[in-house]
Amino acid sequence: MPAQSSAHFFLNWAKERIDEMDATLASLESKAGEVQSDSRTKANQLISDLGKQRDAFRETVAKQAEAGEAVWASTKAQLEAKWVGFEDEVAKYIETFGKQIGQQQATFQGLVAAQLKAWQEMADGVQIAAREFVAERRDEIDAGAMRMKAEAAAAEEKLQKLARAGTQSWSALSTALAETRAAFDRANQTARDAFK
Repeated sequence: MPAQSSAHFFLNWAKERIDEMDATLASLESKAGEVQSDSRTKANQLISDLGKQRDAFRETVAKQAEAGEAVWASTKAQLEAKWVGFEDEVAKYIETFGKQIGQQQATFQGLVAAQLKAWQEMADGVQIAAREFVAERRDEIDAGAMRMKAEAAAAEEKLQKLARAGTQSWSALSTALAETRAAFDRANQTARDAFK
């Protein structure tokens, strides 16, 4: 498999994280005006810092977009550390300001939408790529894409159930997102392996 094709699966992983970062920032920015005035400056600074972290993440991905698999493996480790830092800062924001403005549910809904979009795009991309393979391999890859869609539906059901409950702590919501994100990563790896 050419390095560029292999990089596609790493880019799926990175795009899913960037989409979640974008959704988080959009949610936080939409509610920033509702933060109590004495805390607004600090809230705006945290949002600005999160934006810078997202931009640095995106820049690293863009620089490595054409890299081979070995480079992506080490880059992914660096990006994972940046991702964890971003999540930690979001948790701090939610704990500090989220309760004042009902930010928790809005942010969670945005993250759910970003994850579900990533699942759908990945499954659709795998099906499109499968058309290029010989018939016996195509059936195997199509079956994998169908499994991805089923896993996406299960993840959506789980996340929507939590969203409807509306009383979960940010920690519980983050745990659910991490579980479905891990399922996305496993599905992405399975697709990557099928194309090798």
